[in-house]
Amino acid sequence: MAKQPYRPPQQSAFGQFFDSLFLLVLVFTALFAPLYLGLAGGGTTTISFADSSWAGMGQNETMVAAWEKLGYTAESAKELIATRYDYAFDPISALITAIVVIGYFVIAVHFSKVEYRDVIAERFGEK
Repeated sequence: MAKQPYRPPQQSAFGQFFDSLFLLVLVFTALFAPLYLGLAGGGTTTISFADSSWAGMGQNETMVAAWEKLGYTAESAKELIATRYDYAFDPISALITAIVVIGYFVIAVHFSKVEYRDVIAERFGEK
């Protein structure tokens, strides 16, 4: 009795399309969920300047030239210069993120190992 050649399972075009669409939705969800849940994007802080001139806002000649190339005046750029990102770091959130990412990779490696062993067993038989 001759062994039949290995033929992997076939997936329909609809199944491939659905899988691709599902993965795309998962990626967008993973990227935007932290923003919607308030877990990312620390926000901004606004500082005030006593002097609304370029020098009073801490801008040097190179910065002033760049602002003017973009069409800004000292007054119109004031709000942009005064708004700063808040780079506060939360160790608890970082730890939770690390646990989720590491957990994902542990699960992915586990299921890949199981799938690999199933394919080897299907192809070459149990030993």
